[in-house]
Amino acid sequence: MVEKRLAGPLGVIADPTAWRAAPYLLLSLAFGLGWFVVLSVGVSVSLSTVIVWVGVPLLLATMLLWRGGAMLERRLLGLALGVRIADPYRPRPPRGFLKWLFTDPATWRDLGYLLLLFPLSLVEFTASVVLWALTLGLIGAPLLYGAGAEIRVLGLVDGWPEALACCLAGVVMLVVTLHAVRGMAWLHGSLATLLLGGALDGKEAARLRASRARGVDAAEMERRRIERDLHDGAQQRLLAVAVDLGRAQAKLDTDPEAARRLIAQAHSGAKAAIAELRDLARGIHPAILTERGLDAALSALAARSPVRVDVSVDLPERPPAAVESIAYFIVAEGLTNMAKYSQAREGSVRVVKEGRQVVVEVYDDGVGGAEVRPGGGLAGLADRAATIDGILILHSPVGGPTLLRAELPYEW
Repeated sequence: MVEKRLAGPLGVIADPTAWRAAPYLLLSLAFGLGWFVVLSVGVSVSLSTVIVWVGVPLLLATMLLWRGGAMLERRLLGLALGVRIADPYRPRPPRGFLKWLFTDPATWRDLGYLLLLFPLSLVEFTASVVLWALTLGLIGAPLLYGAGAEIRVLGLVDGWPEALACCLAGVVMLVVTLHAVRGMAWLHGSLATLLLGGALDGKEAARLRASRARGVDAAEMERRRIERDLHDGAQQRLLAVAVDLGRAQAKLDTDPEAARRLIAQAHSGAKAAIAELRDLARGIHPAILTERGLDAALSALAARSPVRVDVSVDLPERPPAAVESIAYFIVAEGLTNMAKYSQAREGSVRVVKEGRQVVVEVYDDGVGGAEVRPGGGLAGLADRAATIDGILILHSPVGGPTLLRAELPYEW
């Protein structure tokens, strides 16, 4: 929604969102009138001629036109009002373009918004013109009065005291006008978010609920794994270190040589525990990923792989931490499976931005036959990807090659 940066009645003067919204509210009447005329003519002519088939391509062109207009309006709203609205259209299927276009609810919400834009923008334009004319007239009263003593500004100014009083009233009116502009922008942005953003349909909502449930299960399994690794690994080693140090303390006076051996044994156990804790921490979130990003982190993974792996990362900027983390562990699991099972001679890792997605691909020329098994590493990664509305795809026919592909949202 519209940003509110500063508090207080005078804070609106320094608020850039109000000043950005003011030109949009004045100019949106031209867009609203233009779309109202185009759509009224286009839809009416298309429907009246559809019986002779001439109207079918005309109707299709009109629908594509208003969808394009709605997409443009979303960008303008982001620039002018600070309202960020993603395109809510369903993914386009490989077949059935017309059915997809006609059955997508977002198509008809776009039409509703563009038709409502004319009356809405007319009210906004009228209110803006009246408010700004009054504000600028009052603020400019001294200048207008100074242009000639015979000029009576707004019928109120007969001398300099009245002119200065009008100027002060104009400053107050400026605050009122900017608050009104911000209020109209908020209302306009709310309507645009409702119609141009749209609500999730039942299937989409169910899919998101299922994705969140898979994410909760994946997080719980990860918590249990960390708890088990701490209990069975580092905790037992640290307990052994404590026992060795206790025994060494007891023998320090009577058997110094045995005490030294126990201290050395405890030292080795402490180093092993530290190594296990470091590996556990790396499994939660590697430090190199936080500090240097995906390129360096994936290159480090490939360098440790016994199979020769080429790494290519082409991203214009770093994606969110959740996306980076999931991409990293997908590659880590893919390289681990490649080394253990694939009998591959070489492989590759590719990370690239395609549209609004980060695409992660792990390829090897091995024997194939990989599967996503319940409770396995790939299934867990698929669940983690689902928590941010990503998907994991495995293509691994018997005989190879194997391609593990993840499609993750670029912004999350």
